[in-house]
Amino acid sequence: MTQCSKLAAGAAFPGLVWPAVGGGTLDVAAMQGWRLLAVYRGKHCPLCKRYLKTLDGLHDEFRTAGVTVSAVSADPKEKAEADVAEQGWRFPVGYGLTIEHMCKLGLYVSDPRSPQETDRPFAEPGLFLVNPQGSAQIIDVSNAPFARPDLQMILNGVKTIIEKSYPVRGTHA
Repeated sequence: MTQCSKLAAGAAFPGLVWPAVGGGTLDVAAMQGWRLLAVYRGKHCPLCKRYLKTLDGLHDEFRTAGVTVSAVSADPKEKAEADVAEQGWRFPVGYGLTIEHMCKLGLYVSDPRSPQETDRPFAEPGLFLVNPQGSAQIIDVSNAPFARPDLQMILNGVKTIIEKSYPVRGTHA
């Protein structure tokens, strides 16, 4: 069993880089401004597709609020490309999330239940809001596909954080 430590609220978002569907890379730590990264389980997960469809539906509202949205999974290039082509997501999608990366993000890691599900360990869902200073403002990780934050609530929260200079919460050690 892989044990990963938690990413602390307010900590610098790790400098992890993934290849991106369509070319180039996805490097959330190097981006400017507010950033939202959704970690999804992969092509095998129908709940992930619904969640990312909702995120895509809010994409313009996040952009208007000043937030760059992206997603990443452990899937290989072919599966990530197929998902983007089938789903039409408008935000950048990275692939090739490794177990080491999952651990640096404090994600739960699962093994496939069968070869039909997928052929590699994968991350359970995570959502990270990174502020302009590069710190983890909001961290939400789950050990199951059924528990994820409400994206409209996250969008409303981001607007409040920006408008009121709301601090990072949960930093008491």
